[in-house]
Amino acid sequence: MSLDIDSVLDRRSLRRKLSFWRIGAFVAIALAILAALQAAGAFKGAGGHGDHIARVAITGMITEDRKLLKLLADIEKDDKVKGLILTIDSPGGTTVGGEAIFEAVRRIADKKPVTASVGTLAASAGYMIATASDHIVARRSSIVGSIGVIFQYPQAKDLLDKIGVSIEEIKSSPLKAEPSPFHVPPPEAKVVIKELIDDSYNWFVDLVTDRRPLDRTQVLKLADGRIYSGDRGLKEKLIDAIGGESVAKEWLVKEKGLNKDLKVFQWKPRQERNSLLFNAKLLNWLTGGASSQDGLNVNDLPAVLPKRLFLDGLLSVWHGN
Repeated sequence: MSLDIDSVLDRRSLRRKLSFWRIGAFVAIALAILAALQAAGAFKGAGGHGDHIARVAITGMITEDRKLLKLLADIEKDDKVKGLILTIDSPGGTTVGGEAIFEAVRRIADKKPVTASVGTLAASAGYMIATASDHIVARRSSIVGSIGVIFQYPQAKDLLDKIGVSIEEIKSSPLKAEPSPFHVPPPEAKVVIKELIDDSYNWFVDLVTDRRPLDRTQVLKLADGRIYSGDRGLKEKLIDAIGGESVAKEWLVKEKGLNKDLKVFQWKPRQERNSLLFNAKLLNWLTGGASSQDGLNVNDLPAVLPKRLFLDGLLSVWHGN
């Protein structure tokens, strides 16, 4: 009889242990699913918050980032977003990327107030994007400005001559594919590139003139490519106030009438679903373990290598060493 009771007690104890581990496993799976949804951006914006102020980070090398542009378009349409704070920390990038993001921010500003809070720097295309806001805040030691455009190309002619390699060309016209890294470009090619740079430079100057409390003559004096501290930038009217995000929010409240109790929430571009898988592929490929069936090819490289290696076209970027 005693043996039967012990047996029953053992079975009950086993059932309790199994129930505990089943519940634990269920909770772990649920948390993993929630984490995956959070990483995918399922809870961003209005889906996860009520009325609020959105924060968007503009960092690193600026390109025509489709995910960022989609994010800005979502903010534009979201009625729960009452204002936007751009946090900018960028040396610039492509003029096309800066232009695209500038226009996206201006579309938001047509519907709700936008302010920019500069971190370490907002230079070149980074400053271009800052001017899309209605109010620019920066630290005293922040870097702003570098208004200008640059076109760079490598020149390997001397190296090729030393190793005895020549590049032969048959072209439809003398200016096709100029300037070339394989020979000194003809004077006509430099004239064409200079015209292209001047067009973009004048567009940049006009943009700053339109967005800042400065006339074109004043902007031209500032637009010689130099950078300014936040302190100097305030005196030159390149920015509007000294401070950080709290000062930017204060402006939204005092000048644009937003509720001071509104919370600031970070909006992030949606992550690629296969990012972890791709990184694993890259690691396997670099260590020599990948086969042709892994699907890693040269078109995947921009996703993991530094963006500035793949910049093309006209650049508006500050090169700080």
